[in-house]
Amino acid sequence: MSDSSLSTSNTPTEQSSLTEWLDYMQQIHVSAIDMGLSRVLPVAEALGVVQSAKDDAYVFTVAGTNGKGSTTAVIAQMCQAAGYKIALYQSPHLSIFNERVRINGEMVSDETLIDAFSKVEDARLQCALTLSFFEMTTLAALLIFAEADCDVWVLEVGLGGRLDVVNIIDPDMAVITNIAIDHVDWLGDNVEDIGREKAGILRDGITLVYGATAMPASVQQAIDTHQATCYQAGQDFDYREVDPDVWQYSNAAVTMQLPRPALSLTNTANALSAVLASPLNIDKKAIEQALQTVKLAGRFDCRETHNRHWLFDVAHNEQGVEFLLAQLLPLWQQHLAKKNSSEQVTSKSASIKMLFSMLGDKDVNKVVQRLTEAGLPISDWFIAEIDYPRAASTEQLQSILASYVDSAQIHEFKRLSEATDAIINDSQAQDLIVVCGSFHTIGEALAALADDDLS
Repeated sequence: MSDSSLSTSNTPTEQSSLTEWLDYMQQIHVSAIDMGLSRVLPVAEALGVVQSAKDDAYVFTVAGTNGKGSTTAVIAQMCQAAGYKIALYQSPHLSIFNERVRINGEMVSDETLIDAFSKVEDARLQCALTLSFFEMTTLAALLIFAEADCDVWVLEVGLGGRLDVVNIIDPDMAVITNIAIDHVDWLGDNVEDIGREKAGILRDGITLVYGATAMPASVQQAIDTHQATCYQAGQDFDYREVDPDVWQYSNAAVTMQLPRPALSLTNTANALSAVLASPLNIDKKAIEQALQTVKLAGRFDCRETHNRHWLFDVAHNEQGVEFLLAQLLPLWQQHLAKKNSSEQVTSKSASIKMLFSMLGDKDVNKVVQRLTEAGLPISDWFIAEIDYPRAASTEQLQSILASYVDSAQIHEFKRLSEATDAIINDSQAQDLIVVCGSFHTIGEALAALADDDLS
């Protein structure tokens, strides 16, 4: 702990901007990721957020390797449609920080965030502790939810589960979407270690929705230790696609035909299972309304802009890419069929163009391997380095891609904004542009497109 981290001389004030507060909080701790609850708990208790959640709200906590954002979005939308006041916490954000903290679907204001940051900073200094950026901002979100007196809190775990700051709040309902190899430096390099960390969100006697058919022994051990009730995908609930607009969900108690949402059916089924297993009063009408309106930027996010067809997806590991490909292959066929009917376009004249970048501590090789071996007509790859400390370099991306595709298909740029402009200029209206690899890739591409709209 450095003296400067506990100094008040450089602390922003309530008159400071949100950007000034965010910059400050990124500088006051020795590392960006510092897992453990020993530092954050005294500050949380000083703020009263732990007791507030325990006394006043029903809490869903969602952990897992992939699909947390979609799952939390669906849970929140269903509860809101049923008339509850909903607090939703997600991370990271794509465009602006406020995306992380929502009440009834609306991002909270800069002023609300700044007020909470100021209170968290005061409590931190009183406790003479340093906190990471994620710890500070998560505490602020929890404080906002407590002060807003929300009925339901839907909380997305940032990293792992057991030692993540979100885990200071005892959940009433736990969801683990799936478990795969990711964040090996912090969670371990095998599914048993990772499963043990994610199952750390369990509490005695609560319900767990486990959203995958394969369960590590470490998760089952945690279920047994806590005497938790578990509903597992493929055993206790399942779903099937009926047609492009309808899907069917079933568990031991109900079978429902429902409108197809814009998000993954796997994550939607997990979310619905959690909602149905809760004591909340949420009827089929509210569920249907939620499924017709729920959306989440960057999750199989189809858009048309700049006279181009775009698909944005934050897939950044092997499992995430498998998820993307399972939906992308049918989408490509639908895209061709739609274009054929109106423009006489064939698969020979339309192609997929990839706008791609990743973080350097991810398994870039595995992701590229799966994308290149999936049988998709990817004609070109546009790559650039993300503006982020852990970004993979353009040279690293190029070297890996060159092992799988012809070098003539790889187009390198210094900035992602330049790659975004280039892919527009080098594509046709009938092509599909896929943007993937990281939350940061999606965020920078969307910012570049927004800037182009303003210019």
